[in-house]
Amino acid sequence: MIPTHQSGPPGNGAPARRVELLTRPDCHLCTDARAVVELVCGDLGMPWRELSTAERADLLDQFAEEIPVLFIDGVQRDFWKIDERRLRSLLTP
Repeated sequence: MIPTHQSGPPGNGAPARRVELLTRPDCHLCTDARAVVELVCGDLGMPWRELSTAERADLLDQFAEEIPVLFIDGVQRDFWKIDERRLRSLLTP
């Protein structure tokens, strides 16, 4: 099962963005990236979901050297280290 996270206040009426974080089990970079995505999406009241390579071997084959990988609206935006300031700017108009 792929976890979907929702936290923070409800959205402000802006179009919903699809935020996905590709992670791998036992990955310290993934733990750090998850914390940043949780914080920013929580502050913005934006849902996000985590995709695990344990459940999606096809994604592991495709992104093995870049994990964790951040996708926004299906487009790869960052990998390895997710920067809080950059993520906020990507998600706010």
